[in-house]
Amino acid sequence: MHPAFSIIFLTTLIGAGQGLFLALYTGQLYSVFKLLPAESSGQFYVLGSLISLALLVAGLGSSFFHLGRPERAWRSAARWRTSWMSREVIVLPVFMASVAAWGLLHFTGWNPVLFTLGDSFPVDLSLLAGAVATVLCFALFLCTGMIYACIKMLQEWATPWTVINYTLLGWASGFTLVTGFAAYQESAQTGFFGAWAIILTVLALIGRSASLVRNASLQPKSTMETAIGVRHSRIEQKAQGAMGGSFNTREYFHGASQRKYKNIKWLFLLLVFPVPLVMLAGGLVAASPALLVLAFLVQYAGLVLERWFFFAQANHPQNLYYQTV
Repeated sequence: MHPAFSIIFLTTLIGAGQGLFLALYTGQLYSVFKLLPAESSGQFYVLGSLISLALLVAGLGSSFFHLGRPERAWRSAARWRTSWMSREVIVLPVFMASVAAWGLLHFTGWNPVLFTLGDSFPVDLSLLAGAVATVLCFALFLCTGMIYACIKMLQEWATPWTVINYTLLGWASGFTLVTGFAAYQESAQTGFFGAWAIILTVLALIGRSASLVRNASLQPKSTMETAIGVRHSRIEQKAQGAMGGSFNTREYFHGASQRKYKNIKWLFLLLVFPVPLVMLAGGLVAASPALLVLAFLVQYAGLVLERWFFFAQANHPQNLYYQTV
């Protein structure tokens, strides 16, 4: 498939925003149960929620560049009963609103305790709002991944690994980002975030590697014979059927050389996984906020390449007819 950069930035930016919120809420939850020291000020969560919202808004904004008629974007939510894209269009703004509400509760300080678990675990309004946002966050991961995983004819996408990897990569990038953010804020939770960023990046490496191994062994269900409806033991294509390109040849094939295609795969594997892992470990040991932020920037650059490769790897059955251009 031809990768559209508007969709690449949509999926990577909202994934990082989702992961960042999950990291912030996890820190709050752990502090309630006294597994981590509590943040001395609600400003940590306020600023964190603003960064998360900025990523989500940027991702949503980039998606409009993929629309031929942006003024009709609202119609994309009409098929929510059958379309995963319509469900994503609905869940994304609701999730954004829930993150905004969670940050606003911390900003205003209006955060009454609703009930207490046991004798010493107070559950306040922001904790409940965060729980709702967490459910919406995972629902958004599911909707985004299933947009591609539900397309049965694209074997590279039609696998549970699509949803799993969208979730793990978003989660990992969010925890990597919050580690740098926490370091600049001099948060006592920096080590906790950094450790989980490393763990989630390793898990994402395992998941993405598993999908690459699976896809490398796929065999097309169609053949040249079935593509053109000619039953013959030897078929050789002499021309693509047109003197120039067409919509089919532009939109259903990435157009990159085989060398560039392979180089992007190895480059994203390097930038998303081992390089950020080394930077995270070094930044935590050296207590260097700049190195921890750089780890996120490198990882995000790798995620852009990873998402390009994800779209380019999907081999549309129509390419059996047109072959490569």
